[in-house]
Formats: sequence, C-alpha cells, structure tokens
Amino acid sequence: MQSIKNQSIVKMAFIAFMFMSTVAFAQKNLNTETSRTREGFIFEFAVGGGIISVEDSEGVQTFNEAQGAMSFPELKFGYMIHDKLAVTASLPGNIYEFKDNDRHFGAFIPSVQYWVKDRWWVHGGFGLAIDSPALYDFEDGVNDDWNFGCAVMASSGYEVYKRKNFALNVQSKIMLGRAYLEGDAYRDALTFNVGVGFSWL
Repeated sequence: MQSIKNQSIVKMAFIAFMFMSTVAFAQKNLNTETSRTREGFIFEFAVGGGIISVEDSEGVQTFNEAQGAMSFPELKFGYMIHDKLAVTASLPGNIYEFKDNDRHFGAFIPSVQYWVKDRWWVHGGFGLAIDSPALYDFEDGVNDDWNFGCAVMASSGYEVYKRKNFALNVQSKIMLGRAYLEGDAYRDALTFNVGVGFSWL
C-alpha cells in the first residue's frame, strides 16, 4: 500500500510539471504591451514544496520511500548576457528526514536561464551536491556530517506578474544528486518542487 501511495505522489508531481509546461507553451500575446528589456544582474528567491526520495548505498533508505518536503529559500543570482539569456548560479534544495534527524540535500549549480517566450523561461545546469544537517537540527557527533558530490537540475517557470524590474513567477524544478559519504558509501536524492519565485533584474 505504501509503495502504491509513493508511486501516486510521483505521478502527480510529473503531471503537475507537464501541466505547467503545457500552459507555458500555450501562452498567447493577447495584449500589445511591450516587454521591458532584460539587462544587468538578476536575483531571485523562491519558496515552495514538493517531494524528495533519498536512497542510501547502505540500504537505510530507498527511492521507494518518498517524503513530502519544503524548500525555503531557494536562491538564484546571475547576469543577463542578452535579452533572453542569463548565466546564473542556483542554490536549490529540500529538507528530508534521516534516522530521526532533519537534513538538507541541496546543491550549488552553475546554470543558464533562457526565456523561450516573453514570460516563459527554462533553466538548468550541473554542479556541486551538498548533503548537510538542517541548520535547526544540528547535533554534534550525531547529525553534523557534511557530504559533497554532484547534481544536475532542470526547471521551468512562467512570469504571472511583471512590473518594472520585478517579476513574480510560478515554477517547477527537478534535481538529481549524489553525495559521497565515508567509506565509499554514497547517498542519492531525487527532488521535485513546485513554488513561487520573486525575481529582480
């Protein structure tokens, strides 16, 4: 029963991602308002929630055990190369539970963001995975290990509101990462988030 429930959560997340992408593809320019030229630095923070599946090479957890997760805050900063392309660095991540402790599986991702249409963008990159204790659940000798590895991320968003240099967007993000532990062990994580982003550029 638990496995069926977890499969349902993953399917619902996939459907949400597809729905958001479809809405973005269906965008029509129904007004004559001219878009502001994007230039200079870009900064964004996002809040949201989703699911995370963690698998440990030691068999403590497997991908069959998805957890609900919160993501706050996710950060992105970068610079516009031209009106539709930005070079960015992103800090995505989710809180998860491991052996009765809360931990954070995140990443530092050098990435690029491209506006396919005036309000719809896609974003992705590859970088450093970081598996660390949650800052509020840090215990010396119990939950104090920091682990590093590699991660890949892809996201898509749609700007529902724009005014001057501010934009409010709805977005979805998927990330896959592996952090290496002591003794040739590793921990894999797959995350999917839906959230709201607040950006300035």
